[in-house]
Amino acid sequence: MIQLGETQIDLSDPLTMLALVGVAAVVLLLILVMRSIAAANRTARAMEPLAQQMGALGNRVQSLSDGQHQLSGGITHVSELQARSQAQMLEVMERRLEEVQRSMGETLHGTSTRTARSLGELQQRLEQIDKAQAKIEKLSGDVLGLQDILSNKQTRGAFGEIQLNDIVHKALPPDSYAFQATLSNGRRADCLIHLPKPPGPIVIDSKFPLEPYEALRRAKTQRDTDEAARALRTAVRGHIKAISERYILEGETADGALMFLPSEAVYAELHANFPELVREGFAARVWIVSPTTCMATLNTMRAVLKDARMREQAGAIRKQLAMLHRDVELVVERVGKLTTHFGQARKDLDDITTAAERAGKRATRLDSFDFEELGGKDEAEVVPLPHR
Repeated sequence: MIQLGETQIDLSDPLTMLALVGVAAVVLLLILVMRSIAAANRTARAMEPLAQQMGALGNRVQSLSDGQHQLSGGITHVSELQARSQAQMLEVMERRLEEVQRSMGETLHGTSTRTARSLGELQQRLEQIDKAQAKIEKLSGDVLGLQDILSNKQTRGAFGEIQLNDIVHKALPPDSYAFQATLSNGRRADCLIHLPKPPGPIVIDSKFPLEPYEALRRAKTQRDTDEAARALRTAVRGHIKAISERYILEGETADGALMFLPSEAVYAELHANFPELVREGFAARVWIVSPTTCMATLNTMRAVLKDARMREQAGAIRKQLAMLHRDVELVVERVGKLTTHFGQARKDLDDITTAAERAGKRATRLDSFDFEELGGKDEAEVVPLPHR
């Protein structure tokens, strides 16, 4: 039970409870309506600035719409311009591409032509190289053949003799030398130069020992070099002694002989690194010569031979000079007589000229009939001609 003033309410009665619940619901609904009206009023007051903002926003949206229409028109215009520019650019690019293709075609054609020409020239060069290679191979074979020749003592001696023979033939007259001449001691000289006394015939030997020099050139170590140098000194000293004993004969040959080296390299090696051997040769009167110095020596011998032959012919030359002097005297005498004859002929010509002038004067007088003047001067003007 609930006491409300003087009225008591029985809560256990269902109808009462239902009535109370209905009343509470009506009261609650009224409260909610009143609150809703209050909220609506507040919302209306709050929506007024929002409405204003929505109006401004509508205006801006309209402005944006107008701007969008304008932008759409501008974009269309720009698209059209871009399309035209692209078309023009494509046209230009096509023309450039055609020009590039044409230029590339011409360049490729020219390049192919030059390449073909270069290949032709290269082919010719290769053919020349092949020919040169063949010549080099042949020359290599010749060099190997020459090495074989020089490695054999007998063939090396023959090679030196042939080289000496060629030099002597070029430097001296044929009757001034002899090859393989036999001396009084039975020795055979490679070449004997017939020089007059003094100094007398001189021998040239061409059999130089090249084995020690080849060993010196092939030496790799200091020991091998020293051994080859000792062997070269021994060989050259022995050869100098042999030439001095065999080919320098008192009363028969000159007091010296020539040792011919068939190689300028050996000659340079001796003078550069073995000067004592050269001095020993000088002391033994054995002169060491190379192809070049041998040619110079033979030219000096040629001058000596020429001078000797001129001395041998000195008597005949003097006799010929005397006869030439007599002929000159006769010529001078005859020139004098001829001068006399020319003088007499000149005088005769002068007399003839005088007589001709006188005859002309007489012809002039006869033409003018001046006989008295002509008769009075005839005897005085007559000049007798000389008798020869």
